Amino acid sequence: MVHTTWGQWLAPALLDPDLRALLGRDWPRYRQHPAPAGRLILAVSRMVLKHTAAAVLQVPAARLDLATLPGGRPVLRGLGTDLQVSLAHTDELIVAGVSRTGPVGVDAEPAGRRISFEALREHVCTAEEAGRLAALPEQERTQAFLRLWTLKEAYVKALGHGMRRRFPAIGFTWDAAGTARLAGDSTGQWAFATHLVDGRYLVSQAHHPSQAHPPGEAHPPGEAHPPGQVHPPGEVHLSGQAHPPNAVPPQPAAPHIPSLADAPRTPSLADAPHRVPPAQPPHGGRVLDFPGRRGSGPR
Repeated sequence: MVHTTWGQWLAPALLDPDLRALLGRDWPRYRQHPAPAGRLILAVSRMVLKHTAAAVLQVPAARLDLATLPGGRPVLRGLGTDLQVSLAHTDELIVAGVSRTGPVGVDAEPAGRRISFEALREHVCTAEEAGRLAALPEQERTQAFLRLWTLKEAYVKALGHGMRRRFPAIGFTWDAAGTARLAGDSTGQWAFATHLVDGRYLVSQAHHPSQAHPPGEAHPPGEAHPPGQVHPPGEVHLSGQAHPPNAVPPQPAAPHIPSLADAPRTPSLADAPHRVPPAQPPHGGRVLDFPGRRGSGPR
């Protein structure tokens, strides 16, 4: 999962002479969008997603054909399930998720967003979730509710259902370590994670690792590595930031839905670069991995 800001990619998007080819079937939508800001976000989000997928597949980004299914799910035409993708953006943040081993979904919201639990509980929560949230102090309740909301958004995006899936029909529980589990998923077929990104955004991801890692194939960038940074054109590094990594605090056991403070914060990097062939994206992206993910295959 890669996150960046649309401002970091704005100049490369506007100055790219191949923007039309890169946007492909989104070009008419880009040209006809009524709002200038909407056009820029559309262009940048597609560039981020295509360059992320290109780095995994080790192909030029312009060769990828991005389309949207009726439910709103982005797909790379011609690849089938070989690489599945998801996209989210809120305020300045853009998040792209890619997976070679099954469906993936990502969602993001500002961590300080003010929302009314009482007004939205019936539209988001199961009865059990609503009861647990109602028992929390107000500030903790708001944070936990927002985390639950982003998890459900990420899950339905991974399914490709969009707004057709009612959130109260989807239940979550939390284990003693604070890890989200899908209610009824006793075998743990789905994996979920929530990150606090840049101290301002809550980002959740859902993944169904339904395919085995192809034997003898190199892992795509980001696999089993801490967050990294995508550097300017010429070569792509998933490498360290300037300051040392912060330790991720252990998740305390809790009988209720954990608060936002329980979500793992995005660590910084001071590791050696992990290089992939030059897909030449603009600068600014950082990669997040599933904490404590089982298995050796990529997503």
